[in-house]
Amino acid sequence: SLSLPLSLSLCLSPSLPPEAKKSRGSTRQPKEAVREDTNESVFSVFLRQAGVTLRQGCTSNEIAVDQVVFQKRIQQQLRKSPKYPGVVQEFITGLESHIEDPESFRNCLLPCAQGYFSYSQYLLRMLLGIEMLQVRLFFFTGDGGISVPHLIINQLKWLDRVVDSKELATKLMELVSVAPVDVQQDIITSLPEILEDSQHNDIARELNSLLQTNTQLTVPILDALSSLNLTVMSTLAAVQLEDLPVVVKFILHSVSAFDAYEVRTLNGVHTFGGKKEFDLLVLFILHCTNPNQSRRGAERILKSKVRTGLIQEALLQKTFRDYSQVGYFASILALAQCLLRSPDPCVVPFGGHMYRLSFTVFDPYCQQEVVGSLVTHVCSGVGGEVDMALELLCGLVTENPSEMALYAVFVKGILDYMDNLTPQQIRRLFHLLSRLAFGQQQQGSHIQDDMHIVIRKQLSSTVPKYKRIGIIGAVMIVGSMGAFSCALACVSGLVQVTALLELVRSSSESSPEAGALYYDELANLILSSTLDPQVQSVLDDFQDGFVVDLGLETTCSIPFPARVMYNLEEEDTQDGIAINLLPLLAKDIQNKGEQRVSPLCLSPFFRLLRLCEEKQHQGDLEEIDALLGCPLILTDMEAVEKMESLSKAEREFLCHLLFHTINWFREVINAFCRQKETEMKMKVMTRLQNITYLQTLLERALAGTAGYVPPVANFDGESSDGATLSSTAPVNKAKKGNHKRKTPGKASSESSSQLEEMTEADETQQEKEKEKEKEKEIWHGVSLVSYRQFFRELDMEVLSVLQCGLLSRSLLDSELHTKEKEEVLLGPAELVFLLEDMLRKLEFSLTSAPVRTDKSVGFSHLQQRSSKDIAACCVQLLPALCSHLENCHNHFQTLLSENDGVVDGPATDVQEQHLMSTCYQLLLQVLNTTFSWSGFNLPGQRSLLKKALGVLAERLNGHSELTLEQLVKHSFEYLLNFGSTMPSLSTALCLSQLLSTVSEKGGNPSTYREQTASLAKRFLSQDWLTARGEKERGNKFNEALHTLLSIYLENVDDVLKAVEEIAGERIPELLNAAKDESSASWPTLSRQTFLVFYKVMMAELEKAVRKIPASKISDNVEVSHKVLHYMTLFRNTILLTLIHHNEDVQNLLKTIQLSTRQLHHMCGHSKINQDTSLTNHVPALKKSLELFVYRVKATLTLNNCQEAFWIGNLKNRNLRGEEILSQRTEGSDDDEDDEEQEERHPVLPQEESEDEVPDISRLSQWHFVKFDAKYFFLNHIWEYVFGIDLDIVMENK
Repeated sequence: SLSLPLSLSLCLSPSLPPEAKKSRGSTRQPKEAVREDTNESVFSVFLRQAGVTLRQGCTSNEIAVDQVVFQKRIQQQLRKSPKYPGVVQEFITGLESHIEDPESFRNCLLPCAQGYFSYSQYLLRMLLGIEMLQVRLFFFTGDGGISVPHLIINQLKWLDRVVDSKELATKLMELVSVAPVDVQQDIITSLPEILEDSQHNDIARELNSLLQTNTQLTVPILDALSSLNLTVMSTLAAVQLEDLPVVVKFILHSVSAFDAYEVRTLNGVHTFGGKKEFDLLVLFILHCTNPNQSRRGAERILKSKVRTGLIQEALLQKTFRDYSQVGYFASILALAQCLLRSPDPCVVPFGGHMYRLSFTVFDPYCQQEVVGSLVTHVCSGVGGEVDMALELLCGLVTENPSEMALYAVFVKGILDYMDNLTPQQIRRLFHLLSRLAFGQQQQGSHIQDDMHIVIRKQLSSTVPKYKRIGIIGAVMIVGSMGAFSCALACVSGLVQVTALLELVRSSSESSPEAGALYYDELANLILSSTLDPQVQSVLDDFQDGFVVDLGLETTCSIPFPARVMYNLEEEDTQDGIAINLLPLLAKDIQNKGEQRVSPLCLSPFFRLLRLCEEKQHQGDLEEIDALLGCPLILTDMEAVEKMESLSKAEREFLCHLLFHTINWFREVINAFCRQKETEMKMKVMTRLQNITYLQTLLERALAGTAGYVPPVANFDGESSDGATLSSTAPVNKAKKGNHKRKTPGKASSESSSQLEEMTEADETQQEKEKEKEKEKEIWHGVSLVSYRQFFRELDMEVLSVLQCGLLSRSLLDSELHTKEKEEVLLGPAELVFLLEDMLRKLEFSLTSAPVRTDKSVGFSHLQQRSSKDIAACCVQLLPALCSHLENCHNHFQTLLSENDGVVDGPATDVQEQHLMSTCYQLLLQVLNTTFSWSGFNLPGQRSLLKKALGVLAERLNGHSELTLEQLVKHSFEYLLNFGSTMPSLSTALCLSQLLSTVSEKGGNPSTYREQTASLAKRFLSQDWLTARGEKERGNKFNEALHTLLSIYLENVDDVLKAVEEIAGERIPELLNAAKDESSASWPTLSRQTFLVFYKVMMAELEKAVRKIPASKISDNVEVSHKVLHYMTLFRNTILLTLIHHNEDVQNLLKTIQLSTRQLHHMCGHSKINQDTSLTNHVPALKKSLELFVYRVKATLTLNNCQEAFWIGNLKNRNLRGEEILSQRTEGSDDDEDDEEQEERHPVLPQEESEDEVPDISRLSQWHFVKFDAKYFFLNHIWEYVFGIDLDIVMENK
């Protein structure tokens, strides 16, 4: 029940009739008299007749008519009553009597029931809408189970009409002065919804005074003032700390343009000790208070601060810990979504931290929103976004298993979107779900049945894609069940795991690809998880069907004679073992891949066996080390030389055999690369040599086997469905367009002829290069680049072989005397093999570019490691990489000294030089990719960056304990020393890129620009020759030249001067040289590379013009006065220059028009040849040319010199200068129309058909007095000629 200890009267108007201005006691009739007279009050009777039935208790009042009808009836009843106007007071008295009962009072404040399921307006609110009652109503309030004051105040909001708003405002403020704090806050926040606009100023002054005296009401007063659209900036000097977010929100909403300068001072406030929690709160407020399009500003600020390290995870944690009650969850969630979708890897982890802390700090509703948002990220199908969201969900399950179990159903919904997920993402998804379903607490056990149903359905599918999903999911479930001892504590748990393994095994027996995937997934599980020993014991049941004893005869028919090959054991004995590859492959082909033991499973099963041995024996592989050196049953590889005489089936069989052999060796190297014994290291090195040799044989075999599809080696990708490769021979497509040559006309310019000669020479050279490449491909074999997905993946640990130097061992005779000494060295071919693999791994893991799904095949093991781990491995290998880099440098330095400064001496080994040059380039690319990792920019990875730079700096001065700037300086100097031994332009480009990357890692990068530009210029001025003594040519050379020239122009101090040097000195050297020669000072500038130079120069000129800042007019009055004063002086100087140097200005405009005429001819050329790629640019170009003409004319017109402007017609011509004939005949009567269709260009008075050039000599006749101090002339000269058309001047240069 409600108690009513406090009675607060709201007299809404004093303008009552004299007879009504009586005290409550004198006007109120005794209740008993009313009942005796009528037995029912006027209030109840009138309400019933108007359509409202009053109810008692908890039942709501009922209304049978519309609100407007009810109000009209009450008003009519009151006016037509014989007792009017006294009946009005009787009505009010009846209302007072009715609301003395707390339940009746509550019903009057609540909506009236209308029908069975709908509710209408509040009774008191409807009565307040009647004008004659509004000024006489009194309200009573009290405290109880519900907020009655809040209900009362709601009746006053948004009334259709307020009779006396001023008096109402006065009474409300009087009530504020005596009411409790909570009622005060409620009244103040409701003022904008109660009062009319005419009272806003008065009420604002009242609130302003109250704001200065009562800081407890800061928040409601600011909320009210922001709705009143008033400014109180001067009153915000001191507020409570916890009210600061609301204060900032008010400022952002309410500040006017006049007071904006006061808000700008917030930008200059710096908190002591760096960023504070308040900074993050302000960003959240900025985001939540701005419209959708304006929120991007807050997002950009947050990204920038996170990227620079000013806002880090520690600050975020502190903010969530101390200010979680502030709220702003919607903005936090939106910002987290934005960061997680960002392509910048530096800000994505911060978005993950926001998600994680939101789930930890906020209530269950917010937790549900966080999980739902992460599920949405996973279902988006965007690679990086999906990976991060899955990682966050896995982390939440690990940290908060009980809370996440409540939302397991949401996560289970991702199973419907698995078609868009990669195999690695599917692994994470099932790992996540299996931990929820089979965790130690079993909170998510309700989804176990659903997961079993999905797994069985996928395993029984005949579609390879879905069967793969079933195998991956089942193995991940086994991992989760086997990892928890509670699941295996009872017999039933072990039975479930064993039954699931048996189910997967039986469903994959019919397909070698499925069986191989099963072995690979189990191997990955053992590598990444800690399984219960009882689960590992199940793996021992697999039988080895691939190893046979030597000396056994083969019973099956094979297409080639069997031979034992690649034996590394010391004694050739018949008691050893061998890999039975050739017979197994023959049986597999005969049985069409349906036999249980397939060569496809050879490498996956060995990987599983090896990892089991490592787990059980702590990395010791003694029990299986015989497999490293045991031979294989193959055939004589001389058959590769006779490919043309073999049938198609025999050629494909031989290619199959080579692929399986190479993949076996790759998996063997994976297994034994970390062994410490010298003998084992030497065998690993020998297997590397076997691989490089077999790859050369495979290249030749593939060249003679068109349309061949290799066996699958990576079974978790789409390639396992059966890939098709295009023909090895490239198809040269004919170019579209008119290839007929025309005789140059008389108007053809010399530059046009020379340009065409360059184009023709370039096309001829390209055709020759294509023919050479085609011959080389047929002779030497095809490249294995397009076949990489058919090779087994090498582990990162294999790269440790790069640290091996010269390995040797002594072979003993029967009397233990040294018989001979065996040495093994990592040769150039093996180094290239390892570096190519390392570079591919780094480009996949450390680059921020999104990786296509088809490009991720062959990186399954790598995807299970973080980019930080990959970068750390690279830093560990840096000393070895630097040693190899120095060896390459010494090799080419020796060649240069022996061959008088050239690397193509008469005794040069072409193959060796090619390998060494490739090693050199790969080493520089590996270093550049490593240092380009964006993770080095994160504050947490600065130590790793210093360690990496310390390796380079230590090679130069022997000290690595330096500051970051010093490390960058010494590293740059160390790398700069390699510039003298670059064997090719592509290698020189890699060095230039590496220097640019290192210079950006600390200090001021501009300090290294001069050295980078100088080195690039030296490379551009060098004549690059191949090992055969021929000049480097071709598309790859042009691409490298393009990038190197861009680096030079980007780093040079004055790009305009550099371009002018090339265009004014180097190109004339080329024009004066013979047809096959190049520029004397820049040999890289030839007729074949002229277009490369032209394209780069134009692009850099455009960038340079865009960097020219536009002039801005300051709003500051004092600055404006100074500008006017000095601009007047400057104007006079410019005018004198134009008067006394008018010939120079006129020549400038003439030069500009030379280029515009050539551009006009290019437009005609594109139209006559119907070249779409060119005609797309014609409209914009024509617009620019016309704009230039009209701006020159406007300049002269504004200065009373219009007679200096002449117009002439240019004929449409092609690049040769030949006139393009119109579609009409020359004798047609429509010649005038044809002339109108031609481009209009201005001409000089003395020269017909020349471009438009104003006669600047007439400027001396201008009356400068007219312009006075308005600097009108200077402004238009700058805008119309020198400022706007500056880019045209640059193009002409």
